[in-house]
Amino acid sequence: MHLDHLSYAAGPDGLNATAERIGALLGASFTDGGIHPRFGTRNVTLALADHTYLEIVEALDHPASDKAPFGQAVKARSALGGGWLGWVVAVSDITPVEERLGRAAVPGNRHRPDGTELTWKQIGVNGLIADPQLPFFIQWTVDSGLRPYSHPADDAPALACLEIAGDPLRVSEWLGETVEAPLEDVKVEWVAPHGTPGILAAQFECAGGLVRI
Repeated sequence: MHLDHLSYAAGPDGLNATAERIGALLGASFTDGGIHPRFGTRNVTLALADHTYLEIVEALDHPASDKAPFGQAVKARSALGGGWLGWVVAVSDITPVEERLGRAAVPGNRHRPDGTELTWKQIGVNGLIADPQLPFFIQWTVDSGLRPYSHPADDAPALACLEIAGDPLRVSEWLGETVEAPLEDVKVEWVAPHGTPGILAAQFECAGGLVRI
């Protein structure tokens, strides 16, 4: 179990403008990730150091975005002006998570502009919708060399700290193990345990210094 990626919902100016704004802050460029046909969304990605990546995602004008929990979550966050959607934990076998949560994972896929198809299974988005401090889970079903965190630039930003409004004990219960396990070397500041839960900000070590988004 490890931190796979952070997900950020595009603002009212749209996916590309949001990616340009955040990319300028980080001194890096995002890559077109393609459309998630099952979820009614599309994304751009930025490989970070330490096998993680940052995703900016927007909902499409498509029926799937109204039916799929992930599409619903993205649409709702964008309707509030955009911002941090959540964090995602990767597991090598999603079966124990399915058993613990009492439901089956759903398949996901997207085609990169070069035609490469990425596939995975995911579960727990409804948990994120109900309580945004909680991550959802993903199991990649493609080779590690194709995953969005592979081949980062030499000067790729590194995630230095997550600021999460919430309760680490609640998150540990959701994960089925201590919250420190998937976050490894990432510093987490738990704030406002009785406030509105979710990611408040992320801090990145960049070539130009520390950037807080």
